[in-house]
Amino acid sequence: MPRKAARPLKLSRQLISLSWNPRNLYQLATKRALFNEKQKTLFQHMWKAKRDTRGYHNAEITERQWLRMFDDQLPTLNMKFNNRPGHPNTASLMYACMERRVDFIVFRSHFASSIWMARHMIAHGKVRLNGKRFRYPSHQVKDGDVISVEPDAVATLKKPANGSPTLDFAPFPYQQPWMFLPEYLEVNYNTCSTVFLRDPVTKPNVTELPSPYPPNFHALAYKFYIRRGRTRK
Repeated sequence: MPRKAARPLKLSRQLISLSWNPRNLYQLATKRALFNEKQKTLFQHMWKAKRDTRGYHNAEITERQWLRMFDDQLPTLNMKFNNRPGHPNTASLMYACMERRVDFIVFRSHFASSIWMARHMIAHGKVRLNGKRFRYPSHQVKDGDVISVEPDAVATLKKPANGSPTLDFAPFPYQQPWMFLPEYLEVNYNTCSTVFLRDPVTKPNVTELPSPYPPNFHALAYKFYIRRGRTRK
């Protein structure tokens, strides 16, 4: 008998996920310290960082699938010249490959209220890639690819009660904290479409890859995979 999947927003797990659910905002607001007093060794810190960051960058991706995607080669931008501000730890970009997935782009563009809703929309033919209907959530797009969504499938667009063909904007409760757009996406809300421009990068004092965790926390997760030899061949 297959093991029952854990609830992605179960409060006891204390994992922040890709969702507008108020439970997720509660997790973010009440998140305890990154490490507790029982986690004292370096391995415990690395495992905790791996668990939390993988819990956020998750779209029903198994560990085996992630290990095939993981690339230990990161950009070398952690340099500081004279008094110019330096770049954050580039380990914050270790999950950048996931941002090319169609399901991630649909969610980051605010067309879906969660990564699971984005996968559902794609699987049911509500999403097009370069004008063609597309049903593969895990597909990784190329620079310049256009992802469009049928307006009646967008989470925040609802049919008005008066029967007008024009859809009304109906925001979710507590949606505001998640309404930000990464710079590597160009979104047109009039046509419900997004252009993927490029890979996320780091800039002085900031990283473009959205995450509730600091770059140094990602660095511990990166070291976890490096130390265990789990790199892509």
